[in-house]
Amino acid sequence: LHQLQVIDACKIEGYWRILDFDYEMKLLNHVTQLIDSESWPLSKVPLGVCLQELGTLEPREMIEHILLSYGRKYTDDGEVFFEMREDKICRAIAQMLLQNAVKFNLSDFEEVWQQSVPEGMTTRLDQLQGLALVDKNSRPETIFLLKVEDLPEDNQERFNSLFGIRQKWTEVDITPYIQDLCAEKQTVGALLTKYARSSTLNGVKVYNSRRPIS
Repeated sequence: LHQLQVIDACKIEGYWRILDFDYEMKLLNHVTQLIDSESWPLSKVPLGVCLQELGTLEPREMIEHILLSYGRKYTDDGEVFFEMREDKICRAIAQMLLQNAVKFNLSDFEEVWQQSVPEGMTTRLDQLQGLALVDKNSRPETIFLLKVEDLPEDNQERFNSLFGIRQKWTEVDITPYIQDLCAEKQTVGALLTKYARSSTLNGVKVYNSRRPIS
Protein backbone atom coordinates (compact mmCIF):
# COMPACT_ATOMS: atom_id res chain seq x y z
CA LEU A 1 0.00 0.00 0.00
CA HIS A 2 2.87 2.35 0.78
CA GLN A 3 4.38 1.71 -2.66
CA LEU A 4 0.99 2.32 -4.32
CA GLN A 5 0.98 5.72 -2.59
CA VAL A 6 4.55 6.40 -3.71
CA ILE A 7 3.59 5.85 -7.36
CA ASP A 8 0.36 7.90 -6.90
CA ALA A 9 -1.91 5.01 -7.82
CA CYS A 10 -5.62 5.56 -7.22
CA LYS A 11 -8.39 3.09 -6.50
CA ILE A 12 -11.27 3.37 -8.96
CA GLU A 13 -14.25 1.04 -8.52
CA GLY A 14 -12.13 -1.56 -6.74
CA TYR A 15 -9.18 -1.45 -9.17
CA TRP A 16 -5.79 0.19 -8.62
CA ARG A 17 -4.84 2.39 -11.56
CA ILE A 18 -2.20 4.92 -12.52
CA LEU A 19 -3.42 8.05 -14.25
CA ASP A 20 -2.09 8.96 -17.67
CA PHE A 21 0.54 11.66 -17.09
CA ASP A 22 -1.08 14.17 -19.46
CA TYR A 23 -4.44 13.70 -17.71
CA GLU A 24 -2.74 14.11 -14.32
CA MET A 25 -1.26 17.40 -15.55
CA LYS A 26 -4.68 18.53 -16.77
CA LEU A 27 -6.12 17.90 -13.29
CA LEU A 28 -3.19 19.64 -11.60
CA ASN A 29 -3.63 22.62 -13.93
CA HIS A 30 -7.32 22.91 -12.96
CA VAL A 31 -6.34 22.99 -9.28
CA THR A 32 -3.47 25.47 -9.64
CA GLN A 33 -5.60 27.81 -11.80
CA LEU A 34 -8.33 27.75 -9.16
CA ILE A 35 -5.77 28.50 -6.42
CA ASP A 36 -4.54 31.43 -8.50
CA SER A 37 -8.01 32.83 -9.29
CA GLU A 38 -9.13 32.54 -5.64
CA SER A 39 -5.77 33.93 -4.37
CA TRP A 40 -5.53 31.13 -1.80
CA PRO A 41 -2.21 30.63 0.01
CA LEU A 42 -0.52 27.44 -1.25
CA SER A 43 -0.50 26.20 2.34
CA LYS A 44 -4.30 26.36 2.73
CA VAL A 45 -6.33 25.02 -0.20
CA PRO A 46 -9.89 24.01 0.82
CA LEU A 47 -11.06 20.61 -0.40
CA GLY A 48 -14.79 21.49 -0.30
CA VAL A 49 -14.49 24.51 -2.59
CA CYS A 50 -12.21 22.62 -5.01
CA LEU A 51 -14.76 19.81 -5.34
CA GLN A 52 -17.60 22.30 -5.75
CA GLU A 53 -15.83 24.45 -8.36
CA LEU A 54 -14.06 21.71 -10.32
CA GLY A 55 -16.59 18.89 -9.91
CA THR A 56 -18.36 20.01 -13.08
CA LEU A 57 -15.13 19.63 -15.09
CA GLU A 58 -13.79 16.32 -13.78
CA PRO A 59 -14.96 13.48 -11.47
CA ARG A 60 -14.79 14.61 -7.86
CA GLU A 61 -12.68 11.61 -6.81
CA MET A 62 -10.06 12.64 -9.41
CA ILE A 63 -9.92 16.17 -7.99
CA GLU A 64 -9.41 14.76 -4.50
CA HIS A 65 -6.81 12.29 -5.80
CA ILE A 66 -4.73 15.05 -7.39
CA LEU A 67 -4.86 17.07 -4.15
CA LEU A 68 -3.74 13.98 -2.19
CA SER A 69 -0.93 13.35 -4.71
CA TYR A 70 0.38 16.92 -4.76
CA GLY A 71 -0.59 18.15 -1.31
CA ARG A 72 -0.56 17.28 2.37
CA LYS A 73 -4.04 16.86 3.87
CA TYR A 74 -4.95 18.42 7.23
CA THR A 75 -8.04 19.58 9.13
CA ASP A 76 -8.64 23.05 10.57
CA ASP A 77 -11.86 23.86 12.47
CA GLY A 78 -13.50 20.76 11.03
CA GLU A 79 -12.73 21.75 7.43
CA VAL A 80 -10.32 19.77 5.22
CA PHE A 81 -7.42 21.68 3.62
CA PHE A 82 -4.34 20.81 1.61
CA GLU A 83 -0.86 22.28 1.77
CA MET A 84 0.49 22.03 -1.77
CA ARG A 85 3.92 20.38 -2.16
CA GLU A 86 6.15 22.82 -4.04
CA ASP A 87 8.93 20.38 -4.97
CA LYS A 88 6.56 17.76 -6.38
CA ILE A 89 4.55 20.29 -8.42
CA CYS A 90 7.72 21.88 -9.83
CA ARG A 91 9.06 18.42 -10.70
CA ALA A 92 5.86 17.39 -12.52
CA ILE A 93 5.79 20.60 -14.56
CA ALA A 94 9.45 20.08 -15.51
CA GLN A 95 8.60 16.56 -16.73
CA MET A 96 5.75 17.97 -18.80
CA LEU A 97 8.10 20.52 -20.42
CA LEU A 98 10.90 18.02 -21.05
CA GLN A 99 8.91 15.05 -22.32
CA ASN A 100 8.49 16.44 -25.83
CA ALA A 101 12.08 17.61 -26.33
CA VAL A 102 15.13 15.45 -26.99
CA LYS A 103 17.33 18.07 -25.33
CA PHE A 104 16.57 21.53 -24.00
CA ASN A 105 18.94 24.49 -23.73
CA LEU A 106 19.41 24.67 -19.92
CA SER A 107 19.04 28.43 -19.44
CA ASP A 108 15.96 28.54 -21.72
CA PHE A 109 14.48 25.61 -19.82
CA GLU A 110 15.06 27.20 -16.41
CA GLU A 111 13.34 30.39 -17.57
CA VAL A 112 10.30 28.62 -19.10
CA TRP A 113 10.07 26.27 -16.09
CA GLN A 114 9.94 29.10 -13.55
CA GLN A 115 7.29 30.90 -15.63
CA SER A 116 5.20 27.70 -15.82
CA VAL A 117 4.90 26.92 -12.11
CA PRO A 118 2.23 28.50 -9.87
CA GLU A 119 3.01 31.95 -8.52
CA GLY A 120 4.85 31.76 -5.22
CA MET A 121 6.73 28.57 -6.12
CA THR A 122 10.47 28.49 -6.79
CA THR A 123 12.10 26.02 -9.19
CA ARG A 124 15.48 24.47 -8.37
CA LEU A 125 17.47 21.89 -10.34
CA ASP A 126 17.79 19.64 -7.26
CA GLN A 127 14.02 19.05 -7.56
CA LEU A 128 14.78 16.99 -10.69
CA GLN A 129 16.97 14.26 -9.19
CA GLY A 130 16.28 10.94 -10.89
CA LEU A 131 14.09 12.68 -13.48
CA ALA A 132 16.38 14.81 -15.66
CA LEU A 133 20.08 15.11 -16.35
CA VAL A 134 22.09 18.26 -17.05
CA ASP A 135 24.88 18.02 -19.62
CA LYS A 136 27.48 20.53 -18.44
CA ASN A 137 29.91 19.57 -21.21
CA SER A 138 27.75 20.67 -24.11
CA ARG A 139 27.82 24.30 -25.27
CA PRO A 140 25.36 25.72 -24.41
CA GLU A 141 24.58 23.47 -21.43
CA THR A 142 21.54 21.24 -21.99
CA ILE A 143 19.05 19.23 -19.95
CA PHE A 144 17.11 16.13 -20.97
CA LEU A 145 14.60 13.73 -19.45
CA LEU A 146 16.10 10.62 -17.86
CA LYS A 147 13.73 8.88 -15.45
CA VAL A 148 15.17 6.37 -13.01
CA GLU A 149 12.04 4.21 -13.29
CA ASP A 150 12.69 3.73 -17.03
CA LEU A 151 16.11 2.15 -16.38
CA PRO A 152 16.73 -1.63 -16.02
CA GLU A 153 16.21 -3.10 -12.54
CA ASP A 154 19.19 -5.47 -12.73
CA ASN A 155 22.37 -3.90 -11.28
CA GLN A 156 24.75 -4.71 -14.13
CA GLU A 157 22.21 -3.78 -16.80
CA ARG A 158 21.51 -0.50 -15.00
CA PHE A 159 25.20 0.43 -15.01
CA ASN A 160 25.55 -0.65 -18.67
CA SER A 161 22.61 1.56 -19.56
CA LEU A 162 23.98 4.57 -17.63
CA PHE A 163 27.47 4.22 -19.11
CA GLY A 164 25.86 3.95 -22.54
CA ILE A 165 24.22 7.34 -21.96
CA ARG A 166 27.32 8.99 -20.51
CA GLN A 167 30.86 7.59 -20.46
CA LYS A 168 32.00 9.27 -17.24
CA TRP A 169 29.82 10.20 -14.27
CA THR A 170 30.44 12.15 -11.09
CA GLU A 171 29.09 10.56 -7.91
CA VAL A 172 26.62 13.44 -7.49
CA ASP A 173 25.14 12.89 -10.97
CA ILE A 174 24.95 9.10 -10.84
CA THR A 175 23.65 8.71 -7.25
CA PRO A 176 19.93 9.41 -8.01
CA TYR A 177 20.11 6.74 -10.73
CA ILE A 178 21.57 3.95 -8.59
CA GLN A 179 20.37 4.75 -5.06
CA ASP A 180 17.34 2.44 -5.40
CA LEU A 181 19.70 -0.49 -6.15
CA CYS A 182 21.36 -0.24 -2.73
CA ALA A 183 20.47 -3.23 -0.58
CA GLU A 184 19.95 -2.69 3.15
CA LYS A 185 23.04 -1.02 4.70
CA GLN A 186 24.73 -0.92 1.27
CA THR A 187 26.11 2.45 0.17
CA VAL A 188 26.29 4.08 -3.25
CA GLY A 189 30.08 4.03 -2.82
CA ALA A 190 30.08 0.23 -2.45
CA LEU A 191 27.98 -0.16 -5.62
CA LEU A 192 30.33 2.11 -7.56
CA THR A 193 33.37 0.16 -6.34
CA LYS A 194 31.82 -3.06 -7.63
CA TYR A 195 30.46 -1.89 -11.00
CA ALA A 196 32.63 1.10 -11.96
CA ARG A 197 36.22 2.28 -11.88
CA SER A 198 37.21 5.72 -10.71
CA SER A 199 39.62 8.22 -12.18
CA THR A 200 40.22 11.95 -11.87
CA LEU A 201 39.24 14.38 -14.61
CA ASN A 202 40.20 18.05 -14.17
CA GLY A 203 40.51 17.50 -10.43
CA VAL A 204 37.06 15.88 -10.16
CA LYS A 205 36.58 12.19 -9.30
CA VAL A 206 34.60 10.45 -12.05
CA TYR A 207 33.41 6.90 -12.65
CA ASN A 208 33.40 4.88 -15.86
CA SER A 209 32.50 1.30 -16.78
CA ARG A 210 34.67 -1.63 -15.67
CA ARG A 211 33.78 -3.43 -18.92
CA PRO A 212 33.57 -2.25 -22.56
CA ILE A 213 30.12 -0.91 -23.45
CA SER A 214 28.84 -2.34 -26.72
